[in-house]
Amino acid sequence: MTSYVSDRMRAALGEVVDWRVSFPISASDIRRWAVAVYYPEDPPREFWDADFADRERGGIAAPAEFNPFAWLVADQMKPAIRPERRDPDRLEKAIGIPGPGLRHQINGGTEAVYGVPMRPADVITSVTRLGEYRERTGRLGRMLITVTEVAWTNQRGETVRTGRDTSIRY
Repeated sequence: MTSYVSDRMRAALGEVVDWRVSFPISASDIRRWAVAVYYPEDPPREFWDADFADRERGGIAAPAEFNPFAWLVADQMKPAIRPERRDPDRLEKAIGIPGPGLRHQINGGTEAVYGVPMRPADVITSVTRLGEYRERTGRLGRMLITVTEVAWTNQRGETVRTGRDTSIRY
């Protein structure tokens, strides 16, 4: 049985497949995110009341799941080939190597570990690396499981979030 993982794919493990930089986070961004996350209830005061947040948390901080890249980004990686968002080979194409040519892709899950909280004026940098390839056989035949590792840091170099995203291609 031939592997879906080519020598070039194996050699690319650890390479950056995407990076982006956020605009500075505003207190208003944090408030709106908290309103959306806690709707229809009111969000906890720590996300919108500056005086309360100063006393309790050293200032307003975003909920852990806040995404500073949700709307626009200030800067991002410009791949040589801009693959379609739904292209199952987009990770490999972003770093300039051929992918396995599989037709279908599904989300296999996300794991996240949170570090320091994001606060107003923080600028977050996200770096995504190709973490690992595994192959398994399922009901639909052989599958390629791809894991990317994501690290978010703030402008002081502090870790905000690390994670692993898994996709399954067949």
